[in-house]
Amino acid sequence: MVPILAPEQSATHDVTNQAPSLAPYDAADDAALLEGLRREGAGRAEEDIRRLGRMAGGEEAQEWGEQADRHEPELRTHDRFGNRIDEVEFHPAWHRLLGTAVAEGLAAAPWADDRPGAHVVRTAGGLAWGHTDAGHGCPTSMTYAAVPALRKQPELAAVYEPLLVSRVYEPGLRVPAEKRGLLAGMGMTEKQGGSDVRTNTTAAAPTAEPGVHTLRGHKWFTSAPMCDVFLVLAQAPGGLSCFLVPRILPDGSRNTFRIQRLKDKLGNRSNASSEPEFDNTVAWLVGPEGQGVKTIIEMVNCTRLDCVTMSATLMRKTLVEAGHHTRHRSAFGAPLIDQPLMRNVLADLALESEAATTLTLRLAGAADRAIRGDAQEAAFRRIATAVGKYWVTKRGPAFTTEALECLGGNGYVEESGMPRHYREAPLLSIWEGSGNVNALDVLRALGRAPETGEALFAELALAHGADARLDAAVIRLKDRLRDLSDPETGARRLVELMALALQGSLLVRHAPAAVADAFCATRLGGDWGHSFGTLPTASDLTAILDRALPDTAARS
Repeated sequence: MVPILAPEQSATHDVTNQAPSLAPYDAADDAALLEGLRREGAGRAEEDIRRLGRMAGGEEAQEWGEQADRHEPELRTHDRFGNRIDEVEFHPAWHRLLGTAVAEGLAAAPWADDRPGAHVVRTAGGLAWGHTDAGHGCPTSMTYAAVPALRKQPELAAVYEPLLVSRVYEPGLRVPAEKRGLLAGMGMTEKQGGSDVRTNTTAAAPTAEPGVHTLRGHKWFTSAPMCDVFLVLAQAPGGLSCFLVPRILPDGSRNTFRIQRLKDKLGNRSNASSEPEFDNTVAWLVGPEGQGVKTIIEMVNCTRLDCVTMSATLMRKTLVEAGHHTRHRSAFGAPLIDQPLMRNVLADLALESEAATTLTLRLAGAADRAIRGDAQEAAFRRIATAVGKYWVTKRGPAFTTEALECLGGNGYVEESGMPRHYREAPLLSIWEGSGNVNALDVLRALGRAPETGEALFAELALAHGADARLDAAVIRLKDRLRDLSDPETGARRLVELMALALQGSLLVRHAPAAVADAFCATRLGGDWGHSFGTLPTASDLTAILDRALPDTAARS
């Protein structure tokens, strides 16, 4: 008879020195997140964020994220009778993730909340719930961003906004006005132009009904095609304009929205991204004809902030995974987390993560106050969101690579979850404008709206005198702005310095001395190598790690 072995045993060895599963854990157990939530005027929501963080780090929600990524959405162009249906089927885990996000107010709910800080609460919730899966954050982000654009057409907003801000997730294609909650998507880019939307060729022909057009053309990258309504750019007689396209028309018939295929993407695989074609597709004008780009500007500010948020979330998630693994894994006679070089790597990652989270919440606070009419914050938001989008999303891929390496070979296998995060990281610097697009947008802001630069330096001045290295960086930044002989070629260096100075100023003002000092010494003072784990020996690694990874508090 063959002996039955215990699960942890095999015929040749016992399983030892492997880290246990991280879940369950509290995804909101992050000092930078909770302090930023309070600082930006939304401390009232701390218990809700902690509750959401515990849910996100729970075994069930973590499994949802893995399942939604593994069981990718499938396109059904026709039903079994040959009728064109253009529907996408998702795994049940996707619906659980998205349903929770909507119910927790992570879609458009803040637009219905008049309390100061409502938009900060949403961002903080994203920083916690995003530990599950990034893909379902796409439809919630687009739904959130659609509201300010839709308000350019009050009669449409009166019909659709109450349903977009709903906390009810109701999947399935039906007449929008008959549902309890809606999701919105966007169709902006086309094959020939990408970010250069002014070259779009989709045409909008007016009908006899005022404001109603029919569209003919294609879109190249339209995510979440099972949303109820879409904001689409098309060329009307008066120029590039914004339109509302419902999947189901008010009479219950299907609008023409032919999904040619789903993209086979590097990451973000739980979320369907499609190539739809329009052919006599009914659409309603949103905003003035010929002012499509102006109509969607506020929408872009919203989605860019969400890209920063998701990058910061991925950093935090992979840092927590790395810290957990190194705490439980030993090599060469000691736990990895007790070994000096590993501590340097983890502390360096912790600095980057805290800087990203702190900036994210500052941008969310600026957005919240700008939406409520604060002109100074609106100017700061205009430039700082583009700066943050450029830098934080750029740091994501390098960060996740280093965090994955902390797990060694264990991190390179799919079961660890780290490859999924690694594949996700580059997306955030591509969507809503690549690095070049955002860097050039900063130059445009400085040139067309000088008050944006003034607002940025006013923010930096709040930390003046607190750290000599930060002060020197601000002087360098001013010198660069005085000499813009070849601004486009040097745009990335300029925006990088803006981002680092802004992060440094926030940390000097709000973070513990050990964190601020190490950040300024490395990112601004030049006492740093070319990879993570090159903090100067004088850095207080223990203080940095105890703050970022509370489980390490007993270690020295």
